[in-house]
Amino acid sequence: MSWKVACIQMDVAYGDPETNYKKAEEKIAKAAEQADLVVLPEMWTTGYDLTRLDEIADKNAEKTVNFLQKLAKKHDIHLVGGSVASEHEDGVRNTLLVINREGELVHQYSKLHLFQLMDEHLYLQQGEDESGFHLDGHSLAGFICYDLRFPEWMSKPVHKGAKALFVVAEWPAPRVNHWRVLLQARAIENQCYVIACNCIGADPKNTFAGHSMIIDPWGEIVAEASDQEEIMTGTIDLDEVTEIRKRIPIFEDRRPDRYS
Repeated sequence: MSWKVACIQMDVAYGDPETNYKKAEEKIAKAAEQADLVVLPEMWTTGYDLTRLDEIADKNAEKTVNFLQKLAKKHDIHLVGGSVASEHEDGVRNTLLVINREGELVHQYSKLHLFQLMDEHLYLQQGEDESGFHLDGHSLAGFICYDLRFPEWMSKPVHKGAKALFVVAEWPAPRVNHWRVLLQARAIENQCYVIACNCIGADPKNTFAGHSMIIDPWGEIVAEASDQEEIMTGTIDLDEVTEIRKRIPIFEDRRPDRYS
């Protein structure tokens, strides 16, 4: 089973949801011309304008879900719809959205690990959701940015059968080398595809790295974007995951009883 995947590496307009919805609609339409599955970056509706989230967050992510549902149906694509600031009674969460090509909301995951260096813990509520979901009968999982530094969390859905891990991010440029190495490590140690969509551009406190990537289960780079705004594409073959896991059966040799 192969998919053509497109990552929309966009320059997110800081604190300006309407501009970002318009840009995303245009770029999704373009990406859908060549892809079965399209991925958006982290916090793509607002950027990290955290101090104004009470004004610009999307209540229960309803507007964004409706927006993505219409586009998924219109273009007949699956959407790993990045993450958005989703407002709830207890506060705002950084929530990843997954929509299938029928326009159904398949999954929501709110970021478990909050990044204190960007003050997330001051403005966002920690998520408690599971990361796994299914598209076309395939087990997959989605994570958000800082989650990448927690291998135990990212391996959890793999032990339940996940064949690809999606990472949506606003990863800063000064640590782009960490981004690239950690993505390859997660692919190798989990023997699965890693599809990572970052943003580019800058806000008042950060400059973002770009370098969205698609990495195969051997850790080889299928596609890598630049540090400019672009739509990056690559093909993933989920059957390859099963074959590689047979060739080096690391999961059969695990000793979790000795790991704690």
